[in-house]
Amino acid sequence: MRKAAGSANRLPAVDTPLRVGLVGAGPWAKLIHAPGLADHPGTKLAAVWTRRPEPAKELADNYGAVAAGSFDELLDQVDAVAFAVPPSVQAELGVQAARAGKHLILEKPIAPDLASAERLADAVAEAGVASLVVLTLRFAAITREWLTDIAALGEWRGGTARWLSGALLGGVYEGSQWRTDEGALADIGPHAFDLLDAALGEITSVLAAHVTEDDLWQVLFEHDGGATSTATLSLRLPIDPTIVELSVYGEHGYRSLGRKPGSALESYVALLDDFAAMAASQTTEHPCDVRRGLHIQRLIHQARTLANAE
Repeated sequence: MRKAAGSANRLPAVDTPLRVGLVGAGPWAKLIHAPGLADHPGTKLAAVWTRRPEPAKELADNYGAVAAGSFDELLDQVDAVAFAVPPSVQAELGVQAARAGKHLILEKPIAPDLASAERLADAVAEAGVASLVVLTLRFAAITREWLTDIAALGEWRGGTARWLSGALLGGVYEGSQWRTDEGALADIGPHAFDLLDAALGEITSVLAAHVTEDDLWQVLFEHDGGATSTATLSLRLPIDPTIVELSVYGEHGYRSLGRKPGSALESYVALLDDFAAMAASQTTEHPCDVRRGLHIQRLIHQARTLANAE
């Protein structure tokens, strides 16, 4: 299998739009997935399915797509599936979609637990389909430039990530049951862990993890090459706007990165650039493919295990 160049180096252009089915019709599906898939020249929002037919029909009608009557019906009409559902649902249906030969756009975390993530990654590998995980910060232009610059310098000794938000205290995601149950580690942890890993080298172990009763996480990592890093995460602090900061430090001083407000859809468009080109060229490897999701799932599992053992 050929390896994708990654989001820093664009893959070839696509001649025929990829027919994509969207599973889910919640806030993230409406704000990001549906408009991104419908407007991108390399994709077509062909069908929408949810377990409740009314939201699926409403979203599908807005974009001239078909509201599928079942997941099997959706699979019959598309080349790829984009998921905007809780991890437990995604892990189950993602295996089915991969076995049906459909390319996958997966939300993070890719599954509710490590065993489910392994099954999903195995199914994708066995089917030989393309996959990308929606790590929106990783696909942002400002992030790509920052990672390129720090990679050229090298010799970084450590780093830190801070993601502090009141998202579960109010707003569109307050009613998200899986976010409420799984908390900051599962929801925003993947973004922070992915960027620390990309900046400082592969995270080889979780050295320590602590969580408070109100879901404030502190996680300490060791990286290949000897660097260490920390991640501080919360979705239940009265902070608005959300603070997202990543930094590295070492022989070349200190370099920091922040999140550009309102950049999620822009990042999703960049993800779709790669996804459509991967499918067209039968490329299955990418820095943010399902194997990346599995690596992050292992880190979540290790952090939760350590915190529960305290």
